[in-house]
This record gives sequence, C-alpha cells and structure tokens, in this order.
Amino acid sequence: MHSSLMKTLLGATLALLLSACATGPHIDRSYTSENQDSRALFLVLHYTVIDWEKSLRVLTTGGQVSSHYLVRDEPARSYLLVDENRRAWHAGPSFWAGHTHLNASSIGIEIVNAGYVDGPNGRVYATFPEAQVNEVVALVKDIVARHQIRPERIIGHADIAPGRKQDPGPNFPWKRLADEGIIPWPDAAQVQVKQLQFEAQMPDATWFQDKLARVGYNLPRNGEMDAMTRDVLSTFQMKYRPSDYAGLPDAETAALLEVMLSPGGLLLNASGSAATPKPKPYTSRW
Repeated sequence: MHSSLMKTLLGATLALLLSACATGPHIDRSYTSENQDSRALFLVLHYTVIDWEKSLRVLTTGGQVSSHYLVRDEPARSYLLVDENRRAWHAGPSFWAGHTHLNASSIGIEIVNAGYVDGPNGRVYATFPEAQVNEVVALVKDIVARHQIRPERIIGHADIAPGRKQDPGPNFPWKRLADEGIIPWPDAAQVQVKQLQFEAQMPDATWFQDKLARVGYNLPRNGEMDAMTRDVLSTFQMKYRPSDYAGLPDAETAALLEVMLSPGGLLLNASGSAATPKPKPYTSRW
C-alpha cells in the first residue's frame, strides 16, 4: 500500500512538472513600445533565369537559395515561399549604402524570367509580360505599405552585387515603379539642363566614383575607370537609362547622378498615379 501511494504521488508530481513546462512563461502583451520598426529595411528584386517549374524547385528544395516571394509569368501569380519574418537566402554577398549581408534585413522577390543570352549580336535580355509586371507592382506596394520600406531601398540584385549579378536586368520597368509612386526618379527637366553642361566638360573617374558611392553602390575610390567602376556604371545605367548600359561615362549618366543627389532633384509621385502632373520633390536619406 505504501509503495502504491508513493507511485501515485510521484506520477502526480511528474504530471505537474510536465504541465508547467508545457505552459511556458506567462507573457503579458498589454503594452507596445512606439520605438520600433520592421526588420525588413530593403526590398530586393531578382529574376530567376529559369522557367517556372525549375524556379519553384530550386527555391523550395535543397539548392541553398530561396526568396520570400516567387512571381510566376504564366499565369501571373505571386507565391509566398518564406515567411516575411524569417530570413530567405536570396541576396548573398551584398552591399547597399553601408549595409552588408542584406539577407538579414531584406525581403526578396524572385520573378520568373529567362534572363539573358549571349549571341553573335551581343547580349539579349528577356522581356517581362505586362500581366507579370502588374503583379510585381501590386506585390511591391503591398510589402512596402506593411513594412514602410523607404523608396530608395527598393533595389535590384544588381545594385547590391554589381558585376556579379545583372538582375532584374535592363528590361525591368523601373520607370513604371516610379510612375506608380513606389520609387523616386530624377527630374527629367533638370537632367536635360545638366546634360548640356556636362557635354561641355565631362567629370573625371573620381567624380563618378564619388557620386555612385553616395547613391549606395560599393566600388573603389581609386580615380580610375577600372572594370569594377564600369560594372557599377552599367548597373546604374540599366536602371535609369536602359537604352544604353555600356558602362561608359557620358554626359547623360553624369547628369542623372548630379540631379538625383541634388536637393529637389528626385521626384516622387506621392499619389501612385502616372497621371499626376507634378510629383513632389523627394529627400532621400542616402
């Protein structure tokens, strides 16, 4: 009888201990601090270089690469692959405006697109279907609204890894994002005036390196138009002047850089409508 009682007491004690462990700490969630923001500081856009089926397989299985979202081409649809509160493996070695290892502080969107092919007439990039672009725009707006990501922190993979990466490429419609009020854009009227000035006297390599670094790119400051500097120039041109992204310094590229880094030079369509006649000046925090 004594042994049976001891076993009963021991079992009850054990049950109580297990119950206590299962309930965990008693957390009171009555208070919320005002001093906080999202862990997602950046939004990075990519293309996959492969078709839908392969893209889905690579991004969801053992390929050591992932993204938060995958935007299909046909039909145009967004798929959540990694919860936004978790880190996806999409940025790799990366740098933007003093920030490194952007996997930890970004949301990644992969867009199904064939990328480019090198042929006898040079490199040819694939286009993006209109329906897919519309889907990307809607997805970006949704993410930005929820995380309050700053407009100048909506960037491409090429921006954070110039030379090593080219996506989303020169056919991605960054200007469409500007027309939708998502990212700021250099004032075309000011660019035209500055371009005439730079045609009379072009700045040197040091000037270009300084301006590109102020935008956010990682590049040497050696005063030489070396391969890395040309890669960064090409990346910048793909985004803001996709008609010519040879990576060579010219008056138009200089004007774009000068205007976007000058007070009142960047404009942001605050209404999110391309029909707005007068976008507001945007003060970037580069």
